[in-house]
Amino acid sequence: MARDLSELHELATDLFAWPANAAGWDQYRLTQEQVDFFNEEGYLAGVKILDEKQIETLRGELAEFFEADHEGRELWYEYHTNESTTPETVLFHALGAWRLRPAFHDVLWAPGFVMAASQLLGGPVRFWHDQLFCKPAKHGGVVAWHQDYSYWTRTKPIAHLTCWIGLDDATNDNGCVQYIPGSHKWDLLPITGLAGNMEAIREVLTDQQWEQFQHPVGAELKAGQATFHHPLMVHGSFENRINRPRRATVINAFRDGVVSDKNEELLTGVPPIPQGQKMEGQFFPLLFDPASIG
Repeated sequence: MARDLSELHELATDLFAWPANAAGWDQYRLTQEQVDFFNEEGYLAGVKILDEKQIETLRGELAEFFEADHEGRELWYEYHTNESTTPETVLFHALGAWRLRPAFHDVLWAPGFVMAASQLLGGPVRFWHDQLFCKPAKHGGVVAWHQDYSYWTRTKPIAHLTCWIGLDDATNDNGCVQYIPGSHKWDLLPITGLAGNMEAIREVLTDQQWEQFQHPVGAELKAGQATFHHPLMVHGSFENRINRPRRATVINAFRDGVVSDKNEELLTGVPPIPQGQKMEGQFFPLLFDPASIG
């Protein structure tokens, strides 16, 4: 039985260096212009999170997850070798890597992530869950247009944040994240599917919203860079048609104080948190409190 790293709420390795004082954190702070852009447009791309060593370590652990009999496989919340709805394309999607391997555990505490997240959330950062989205070369599947919070209504209020970190260069050609700028100001839309028809969302949009859809923006990134987005931001990604993979790890977080809105389990295998009670405990650790650094 593999050790469940969800029991450890601090760095397990020396892959990331936790700053010792306020001055050490300054290099990771977003500018006011970046925060303002996020608030206005609903996303912020190009934030550096990982260096080359960290990227290679995460890629090495990720390669193990593609093996059917990998150690710790019983710890996943979800594990789909292919969630694509068309047999000729592949979308590897899994939740819970932080429980299985030390680098995927420690990336939650990456200083560049936690500082930016605390600024964008406006307070202490608590972990929700992680995801892996991998599109192989030449036949990587789509992630259809959606709002993340439509899958998270079991928690409230809406004080969530998504950080998508590239483990490869992500471009329009290999299926980078696409955004509809300003769509985070829309109401919550009905779910129209995560891995199928890119056009399915049309049926739940007004004509004005559909007009905005004609101007998507691709968040092209270098490996190690991240794009952050608001939980109501409409986003998706197209197929990977070129000869290199598009691998990414995603950290979903929320501001400390978010509560459960269900009495059932919030993630597969995780003990329920009663409706109205604060999201905390083994599976939802506090990652960073900006007040702690003065």
